[in-house]
Amino acid sequence: MKKQFSLLVILFVCQFTFSQIVINELDCDTPSTDDKEFVELKSDTPNFALDGYVLVFFNGSSSGGDASYFTVALDGYQTDINGLFVIGSDTVVPFPQLLISANTIQNGADAVAIYSGSESDFPEGTVATQTNLIDALVYDTSDSDDAVLMALLGVTEQINEGSSNNTNSIQRLQDGSYVSTTPTPRADNDGISESYIAITMATDQEQYNEGESFDIVFSTDENVTEDITFSFTLDNYGFNTSDFSGNTTVTIPNGANTVSTTITIINDTFDEGDEELIIKYVNLDWPYIANNNFLKLRVNDDDFTVAPFGTPLNPTYDVVASTQPAGYYDSLDGLADTSLRQALQDIIADPNIVRAQTYADIIDILKEADQNPANSNQVWLVYTEQGRAKLDYQLTSDSNGKWNREHTYPRSRGGFYNIEEDEIADGVDVFWTTKADSLRHGNSDAHALRAVDGPENSSRNNNNYGDPNLGGYNGPENTDGSFYGDVARSVLYMAVRYNGLSLVNGYPVDEDANDGTLGDLATLLEWHRNDPPDDFEMNRNNVVYTWQFNRNPFIDQPDLVEYIWGNQIGATWDQELSIAENNELKVQVYPNPATNKVSINGLLNQAEVEVFSVEGRKIKTYNVNGNSVLHINLSSGMYVFKITSEGKSTFKKIVIQ
Repeated sequence: MKKQFSLLVILFVCQFTFSQIVINELDCDTPSTDDKEFVELKSDTPNFALDGYVLVFFNGSSSGGDASYFTVALDGYQTDINGLFVIGSDTVVPFPQLLISANTIQNGADAVAIYSGSESDFPEGTVATQTNLIDALVYDTSDSDDAVLMALLGVTEQINEGSSNNTNSIQRLQDGSYVSTTPTPRADNDGISESYIAITMATDQEQYNEGESFDIVFSTDENVTEDITFSFTLDNYGFNTSDFSGNTTVTIPNGANTVSTTITIINDTFDEGDEELIIKYVNLDWPYIANNNFLKLRVNDDDFTVAPFGTPLNPTYDVVASTQPAGYYDSLDGLADTSLRQALQDIIADPNIVRAQTYADIIDILKEADQNPANSNQVWLVYTEQGRAKLDYQLTSDSNGKWNREHTYPRSRGGFYNIEEDEIADGVDVFWTTKADSLRHGNSDAHALRAVDGPENSSRNNNNYGDPNLGGYNGPENTDGSFYGDVARSVLYMAVRYNGLSLVNGYPVDEDANDGTLGDLATLLEWHRNDPPDDFEMNRNNVVYTWQFNRNPFIDQPDLVEYIWGNQIGATWDQELSIAENNELKVQVYPNPATNKVSINGLLNQAEVEVFSVEGRKIKTYNVNGNSVLHINLSSGMYVFKITSEGKSTFKKIVIQ
């Protein structure tokens, strides 16, 4: 009898211990960008240590299989004086005690559960279980009940937060029932809790230049009844106390509700790149909590470098030399047609040499390969033809003002998608072996990925290239098409590099988008011819080579395009003759930009000057003899001058103002 009684006591104590923490509130869906989602836990006692607990999120969709998709270890944290603990993104107000990325929590039908254990107990894909379960909430946003998930967690009711993009949260009441109503993070759902005073930090701007000063204002909703002193930091990676001056400890005096301090950013002479400082509280004691925190400000470095070559809008030529190894293309000599194409693939897809990097590595590659020649702190955006801060890479679902990764050969048409470990940026020295049949690696081939404006990437979609009236894409309105040749050579590279891809004349329909075909080949050939490789393109070819150990041959040897798809099909390739042809005709066309006339220097004999629009339409033809001045009458925009003399040609991009 004593043993039975002792066992009952032990079971009662264990049950009491493991029932002290519950899921008190959940906001799984918020309007627009879903950036204010959170989970709130509640303990029976204040300041309850959360060591030994783990929060697990389960995916109830058919593809999710009622398995875990995200896990948060709670070791080292504790609830507040009201027994509350909020987990959410940095946009949740008041500021959470534990941060997770925005838009992490799925809408439902899904579940969140507290377990006794560690993060390692729940690797991604762990099916929901009642083993060591403390509390669970199965929820939805007007979805059907997930009976299997409820059974796995021993839950008899699935709680509805509301329809999609609702403004509610699911809240647990004192009696254990739930209600869906206005969110109340850091406040008891029944309205019975110790009140707090939230401190808000603010600045006038979101970015400043080196050498500028700014004020940080801290304020409360009501006057304080005692002096409140607290500190903050601005450190973030390379930005530290050597980069600014100013007082980082402040006091809100008794009877007031605000205090400010002035920070001066030191203007050094180092090119550190643009940086971001983050204003973070160091110590806030109850009843004072952070209304907002981790306030991020941009610091623009005025010591950026300018490359010796131009942007695609103002291109230069022959400044950047190819870094191809000696003899890189020698195996092509004497070959023609399919044999030439196969030999070219053997070079750029050699499994003994060529490397494949991850899709996450592409971000770092693009920051170097697509660096804006006019400002080393920016990337150059394909299609929209402008620079954008490297720091403005898109990290959330909001793409406005951000840049991301554009596949010039659309993924849905090529049939390549993210693969395992693709989201791990493991650096240049960690790589996959790849070959011509490794089409999956087309997802992360930097020769076919470009920095792009976020919204324009969405607009570009997976269209063919060419006439918009036929379902093609030729860039946004009011741009000069400086990317045409770059995009063409990128896509032509992919068609040779990977088996399973094919460029065709015309416009394959969306229904056939995943068969590897892409059009319009005729358009791409014209783009290639009228927009020859410039120094920007050669530089990115060199950069990508340091990561992948292969090159885009149509940048190094642009004439190869004609031998595979163009007007030299069937002819025998001879590298030495091709290089000589490319280099023989040396002329200068200036000024650039121009207005009503241009000068051509370097001509020794008669020459023909053809003027094309960037779409490839011939506009005018001039016949000149030697160095000449052409009086032109062209609308503002970018044009391509094809200059032919002594059987040799060269192309020059000219901007007309």
